[in-house]
Amino acid sequence: MIWLVGSKGMLGQEVARDLEGRGLPHVDSDMDCDITDARAVGEFAAGKGITWIVNCSAYTAVEKAESEEVKAEAVNARGPQNLATVAMAVGARIIHISTDYVFDGKGKVPYREDDPIAPIGAYGRTKAHGEALLRAAAREHFILRTAWLYGARGKNFVYTMLRLMNEKAEVSVVNDQFGCPTYAPDLAAAIGSIIASDSRAYGTYHFTNEGEITWYDFACAIERIGRDRGRISHACTVRPIRTEDYPSKAVRPQYSVLSKDKIRSALHVDVPGWEDGLARFFDRLEEEQK
Repeated sequence: MIWLVGSKGMLGQEVARDLEGRGLPHVDSDMDCDITDARAVGEFAAGKGITWIVNCSAYTAVEKAESEEVKAEAVNARGPQNLATVAMAVGARIIHISTDYVFDGKGKVPYREDDPIAPIGAYGRTKAHGEALLRAAAREHFILRTAWLYGARGKNFVYTMLRLMNEKAEVSVVNDQFGCPTYAPDLAAAIGSIIASDSRAYGTYHFTNEGEITWYDFACAIERIGRDRGRISHACTVRPIRTEDYPSKAVRPQYSVLSKDKIRSALHVDVPGWEDGLARFFDRLEEEQK
């Protein structure tokens, strides 16, 4: 039995959909099981025959984390530690989702899994601590670092851009932060393939869609496809700006491109391109309206 933690979130819903497509049974939890409470985690797992735990739960409010680091630490660090401890106790393997924010963003080439981490904000610090606690608590683990996640469910950059582009004649988007968008179903498929293949190639891996772009590049693609698909009602200019022109409490990595060489070679996971992922996102919106 697979325990899907954070099942109502953007990624969790896609993981559930992928597991169901593979015919893999799962039991789900969200706010009904407080992962910061070790006893609650143990009680939920008891008697269910759990063989895998997939942790999609996280405190992801990057801005708020600067003033709520204790709260972020509880969810992003103590929560994974509790899940890993239970995984060891019941003989389950665990898959945990982490982030590009564990790096400082000062790199110039795609980050590899063994590159030194150096988080520059509260969110990144709590996620890095969560990785460390999970590694110490459970030997049989997979940590998947991802970035720029979006999907058909929940708030994300694509929906924000579509809303603003329908409200305004011009939007300004940062053009000096580099990374790669990740379509949530593609990350969910990577998770599902690890479980379906019964992999024991434990360790830390990177997964995003393929490519290297800026937020401005991404916004331009959203505007172009959104207009072609009838999702944007009028002409909207996308204007590039610098990071310093966009007020923010949290410092964000300037370069967040993650190398996918390891996950391809060790786990044989398919890594689609970001443009393909964005096109399928719009396809999904159309399908769900029929």
